[in-house]
Amino acid sequence: MMGTNPVVVRRIMAGLRERGLVHSEKGHGGGWTIARDLEDFTMADVYAAVGAPEIFALGHRSEQPLCLVEQAVNAALDDAFAEAEALLMSRFAGVTLGALAADFRQRLKTRHQSVEEQHHDL
Repeated sequence: MMGTNPVVVRRIMAGLRERGLVHSEKGHGGGWTIARDLEDFTMADVYAAVGAPEIFALGHRSEQPLCLVEQAVNAALDDAFAEAEALLMSRFAGVTLGALAADFRQRLKTRHQSVEEQHHDL
């Protein structure tokens, strides 16, 4: 479903387990489960658990540290990227997985109602 290598998924899940966000059980009937109440952790917790990857594809570059153009661009944009990252991390900290789950359930309910209305109209 995720369209990625299973090793990548296992690595992500291991990071979530190490942070106490999920629990895994082996064997028949095993698998992954949420280990805590969804209101107890935020998108910031998940972000940290998956290794805190680079937030922006664009940003500070250091491929050619002696390049004057690269230095000028970095100097011009460093503050903007730092501010944007701080704002995004603040938002991550303010969004619980419980809030995401509630939003998902509402969207799912709305979608089912819409599908039922379409079938009713036929």
